[in-house]
Amino acid sequence: MTVRILIAEDQQLVRQGLVALLAVDDVTIVGEAEDGVGAVAMAQTLLPDVVLMDLSMPELDGVEATRRIKRQTPQVKVLVLTIANCERRVAEALSAGADGYALKKLGHGELMAAITAVCAGKTYLGPGLSEDLVKEYLEDGDANGATLTPREGQVLRLIAQGQKNREIAEDLGIAIKTVETHRTKIMQKLDLHNSAELAAYAIRRGLIE
Repeated sequence: MTVRILIAEDQQLVRQGLVALLAVDDVTIVGEAEDGVGAVAMAQTLLPDVVLMDLSMPELDGVEATRRIKRQTPQVKVLVLTIANCERRVAEALSAGADGYALKKLGHGELMAAITAVCAGKTYLGPGLSEDLVKEYLEDGDANGATLTPREGQVLRLIAQGQKNREIAEDLGIAIKTVETHRTKIMQKLDLHNSAELAAYAIRRGLIE
């Protein structure tokens, strides 16, 4: 059976590399998206079997794009591909509904194994990723005892990327007052006091690349 794949990746060379890597009889590339907004729209119209999702993309990052795709088209599988070998990012992607997480350095055989696994309804965690640590992050939150909600994690990452409250509200489709509330709760939970400290924390925890 042919697997229909949508590639969501902002770098053209990487997209071309994935297309070349997947040039086999049982795979069809049905589309290529350059940003998260495009990925969500194309997933809804093309209904691929699998979306290969980059985490760091303009307009809408891969975690939120994954969340929207799984909410709108839950039958579409999402396999996150990234250069970051970070259990925190794995947990964040899985919390958003991703069906698997693999590193971009995978060879053809490993990538096809990942695609086959998620198509079969399994959760795929790439080589070098600790399933136990991923579960720990998902269940226990921050090592210091602070547990951020998925939405708070999104807001924290956008703050760390330098976005203002209005920009965050527009990106996430929520009110500015809601963003301000999330920011206050995040700072209280993590005992942080300004945007610089939030950014430093996000970098340490692998929330931004």
